[in-house]
Amino acid sequence: MRSPHTPALLRLLFVLSIVLISPSAGATGADWAHIASLMAPAGGATDFTPHGTQPGLTYLLWKSDDCSGCHGPGGPATSREFRPYPTWSGSMMANATRDPLFWAALDIANNDVPGVGDYCLRCHTSEGWYGGRVVKQGSGLPDNDVTKGAAGCLLQGSYDAPDAYGDFSGLGCHFCHRQLPQGPGGEALPGNGATWLDDQPCPGGTEPCRRGPYTYAPDGSSPPHEWAQSPFHADSAMCGQCHDVTTPDTAAGPLKTLKLADGTDTGVPFPIERTFSEWQRSSYSAPSGKTCQGCHMPDSEDPDASACTLGGFPSRTGNLPTHEFAGGNAWVPGIIKGEFSDTSTIPDSWQGIGREASFDQTIAFARAMLASAAAVETTIGAYTAPGAGAAGTIALNVKVTNLSGHKLPTGYGEGRRMWLNVQLRDAAGALVAESAAYDAAGGVLTADSQARVYEVLQGIWDHNGSGACDVVDGSGKEMFHFVLNDCVAKDNRIPPLGFKPATAADPNGYEVRPVPSGAYPETAPGSGELVNYDSAAYTFAIPAGRVGPFTATARLYYQTASKEYVEFLRDEAAANDFPGENDLCSGESNRPFVVGPKERTRGQYVFDLWNEPTAEERIFADGFDGVSAAGGYGKSPPELMQLGAATTP
Repeated sequence: MRSPHTPALLRLLFVLSIVLISPSAGATGADWAHIASLMAPAGGATDFTPHGTQPGLTYLLWKSDDCSGCHGPGGPATSREFRPYPTWSGSMMANATRDPLFWAALDIANNDVPGVGDYCLRCHTSEGWYGGRVVKQGSGLPDNDVTKGAAGCLLQGSYDAPDAYGDFSGLGCHFCHRQLPQGPGGEALPGNGATWLDDQPCPGGTEPCRRGPYTYAPDGSSPPHEWAQSPFHADSAMCGQCHDVTTPDTAAGPLKTLKLADGTDTGVPFPIERTFSEWQRSSYSAPSGKTCQGCHMPDSEDPDASACTLGGFPSRTGNLPTHEFAGGNAWVPGIIKGEFSDTSTIPDSWQGIGREASFDQTIAFARAMLASAAAVETTIGAYTAPGAGAAGTIALNVKVTNLSGHKLPTGYGEGRRMWLNVQLRDAAGALVAESAAYDAAGGVLTADSQARVYEVLQGIWDHNGSGACDVVDGSGKEMFHFVLNDCVAKDNRIPPLGFKPATAADPNGYEVRPVPSGAYPETAPGSGELVNYDSAAYTFAIPAGRVGPFTATARLYYQTASKEYVEFLRDEAAANDFPGENDLCSGESNRPFVVGPKERTRGQYVFDLWNEPTAEERIFADGFDGVSAAGGYGKSPPELMQLGAATTP
C-alpha cells in the first residue's frame, strides 16, 4: 500500500516556514541548521539531531513491504539469494529496530543523557523518525513527549508487526533509494545518520525518484516507477553516513571530546565508530581498491539473476548487487527470527513478520563474511621435546592477517570482540596447554597472561579518580556508557591493508589510530602506513612424559556480545530502577505489547535471551565440537573465523 502524502495544509506550512526563515533561495548549511533548531524539542530540551533532512516530509517514506511484490523472492528457486527484498529482509539493517541489544543500550543512553535516544533512533528507524514519531514531528507541529519519544514508545506497530504496519523495520528501501549526496543548497553530508532525502517530484513524475546506480534505455524495459541514475549509490560515502558515528552535535558543540592517555583534551569530537574512516585511510579506498558495496553487496553470479519478479525487465547476471548487508552478527538475526517471525500462538499478537528463510540466509551470509575476513598462520619456533623425567617447552608464533577493508573487528565496539584460542595437543589428541580458553556454560573468556583479545575499550576519563581512562566502575565491573565516553583505553583491532591513520584533517590520526599508538608498527620507518597483521608469541611448558608429536592449533573467534556487556545492560536497568517496557511506554500506541520485554526491563530481556544455550548449537568443550540440548539462543556463541595449525616433528 502506498503511504499517503502529508496533508496539503501541513506541506504549505512547511514551505512557508522555509521561505520565511531562509534569507535566500540557496540555503547554506548554517541556514538549514537554523531551520532544524526551530524544530528542536519544546521546553528547552537539547536538539541532538540538528542536521540533515528533518521530519515533516512532503512525501512520506513508503513501507518496504510495498517493494516486496516486485522485488521479492518469486520466480526461480534461487531468487531468494539475489533479489533485493529477500536478501535485505533478514539483515540487521532491515531489523535495526527489532534488535534487543539496541533497545537495552538505548535505555542506558537516555538515562545518561536525557533525550539522546532521538540521536540513536534516527539511524535505527527511518520511517518512524522521518514520520515524526520519535521526538520531532516537523511541519510546524508541536514536538512529541521527549522522554517517550526518545525511548521509542511512540513508534507504530510492534516488534512482530509486518513492515507495512509499523516502524520496526529499521532502514527501509525507500529511505536508501531517496538519498542525495548533498543538501538542497549544496550542503555536504553531515554524518551521524543525518542524511539528505529527495523530497521533490521526479522530473515529469508525481513523487520522488527511486535512485540507484543504473540507467535504462527508453525501450520499455525501464522500471515501472520514477527513477534516476545516481552515482552516489555506488559510492562508499553513502554507507559512511551511518558507519562513521561521532558524539552528538548540539548547539553547545560536541557532547564529548576526545581525551588522550594523559588527560589532554584534543577538542576532537569523540569518535564512537569509524568504519568508514578506517576504509578511507586504507588501500581499499584507492581507485584500484574496493567499495563498501563491493564487499557487503556482492554481485549475484546466478544466470537467472533479476531484480524484479515482473517479466520484460533485463536480468543483470554478474551485475546485480545483492542487498545482503552482512557483517559479523550471526547471533541477533536468530533471536529476531525466534522471537518475532511467527507469533501466531500468542493472543493479540501481530502474528509475526515471517521471512524465516531470509534470517537463515543472513546468518549464513555473516558466517561466510567472517570466514573471508582474516587469515591465520601458526608456526613453531624453539622446541624442546619432553622426556620421561623432564618437561619440554614450545614457542609458537600466530600471525593474524586482516583481509577486510576496515579494522578487524570494526563498528559498534561495546561487547564486540575477537580473540585467538590456542591449544596444544599431544599425539593422542589430549589437551596439553591452552590460551584464551572459553567456558560455554558461563560465557567466560579466560584472560590468561598470553591471551590475545582484539577489541576497542572506550571509557570515561578519571571516572574513578584514577587519573586515567576508566573502563570499569568503582567496584571493578566493566562499564559501557557510549554517550558519556571521552577516551580510549585500548584499541588493538587489526588495521586494514595500507592503513594510514594520519590525514590532513586529522594529522595525529586521533580518530582511528591504535591505542597504545605503537601497537602496530609501520611497514617502513617514516611511511605512516601500519601493517595489516598481528604477530602473537606464545610459550607453553610440556609436562614430562607427554608423547608427541604435538599439534598447536590457533583458532580466531568473533563474538557479538560479551558476558560483561550483557550483564551490564541488565544491571544498569536494575540499579537505576528502569521500568519494564510496557510501563515505560504505558498509554501509547498498541501498548501493552504482547511480545518482547513486556513487563521486564529491556536489559533484563536481553540477559534472559542470552542466558539459555541454543538447541544443537556447538559448544566449546571436547575440542570445541560439542552440542547442547537446551532450547534458547545461546550466550552469543563465538563464531569460528579461521584457524591455523602446526605440528612438531
